[in-house]
Amino acid sequence: MAGVFDRLVGQHDVEVELIAAATAARGGAEAAGSLMTHSWLFTGPPGSGRSVGALCFAAALQCTGEGGPGCGRCHACTTVLAGTHGDVRRVIPEGLSISVKEMREIVQTAARRPSTGRWQVMIIEDADRLTEGAANALLKVVEEPPERTVFLLCAPSVDPEDISVTLRSRCRHVGLVTPSVESIAAVLRETDGLDEQTALGAARISGGHVGRARRLATDEAARRRRDQGLALASAATRWSTRFSVAEELVRELEVEAKELNAEINERETEELRTALGAGGTGKGAAGALRGSAGVLKDLERRQKSRETRMKRDGLDRALIDLAGLYRDALATALGSTATLNHPDRAEQIGKMANIGSPAALLRCVEAVLDCREALDTNVKPQFAVAAMMARLGAELG
Repeated sequence: MAGVFDRLVGQHDVEVELIAAATAARGGAEAAGSLMTHSWLFTGPPGSGRSVGALCFAAALQCTGEGGPGCGRCHACTTVLAGTHGDVRRVIPEGLSISVKEMREIVQTAARRPSTGRWQVMIIEDADRLTEGAANALLKVVEEPPERTVFLLCAPSVDPEDISVTLRSRCRHVGLVTPSVESIAAVLRETDGLDEQTALGAARISGGHVGRARRLATDEAARRRRDQGLALASAATRWSTRFSVAEELVRELEVEAKELNAEINERETEELRTALGAGGTGKGAAGALRGSAGVLKDLERRQKSRETRMKRDGLDRALIDLAGLYRDALATALGSTATLNHPDRAEQIGKMANIGSPAALLRCVEAVLDCREALDTNVKPQFAVAAMMARLGAELG
């Protein structure tokens, strides 16, 4: 199917469902009937394209082109995809959570009538980061939505840990699947101009994540970071490297997050100070800036939260890769013919399968997953990773 939905990879059934709903919605809220609802929940594993699907659906709802919705060429489609449409707002949390204050502001915006488009569309990415208060604030408006407003929520799954049961029950669910290796490789060839071998190699080690495949194929730093994460398995088997290699990875991720965040922080702070009157010469300019300490403090808090999230996201990617490596070794030890997560590490996987029993390898997978859970409960990365390395070493050291 042509148009905006070309951005979705390997999700044919989802495309059909969303196009049918957007087609029905063209007749208005009453004519749309059961095909179109005011609240949607897009779920799927990382890289499946749940936020892309929500954005494409938003474009299809606003589309003014002839033929089917989501033409990708009209002014409405192009502005939605560019993030400049006046009636489509994307909420992308940069910090660790979405606060009740932020959600109340979103709810106020959602109550407005569309200014130029057919619908007021609110896309809430990472809805699993809603605090309890924020989820309750959203629930109130989802239960009695404005006539011309549509909420598109994105979360990893329908598990109560990701989205509240009550909020889930008010939404129509759209489940996306992990794209196939072949479909990801095709995107890298056609969109990024990569050769067959490079595209296929990156797709095979991406874990079904299109964006990750693109980074691994084109970014040397991304490949080096993956190597560092997988190196933890070998380091855990030797006392001399068990903790030093892990500490180095955590330290480098922290430095990387700080550097990436520094430039953004400086620009945001300067823009806010200017908006508050810094550098102004008019009457009251100095007084306005003196009274803005609370606003600047709030910005600093959000910036710190964003940096913490960047650190955790980087470490979490490494842990997912590491868990996949132990899973591959476990599958090999059991004689499974399942596709490997890391086919380029077949030799290392074979050695791990020979060294450890299936039970020991399973406990290694559990150790990595427990480390991820510890990080989610705010355990310091150095402590969580050190505890994981001790457990890995006890099993295969």
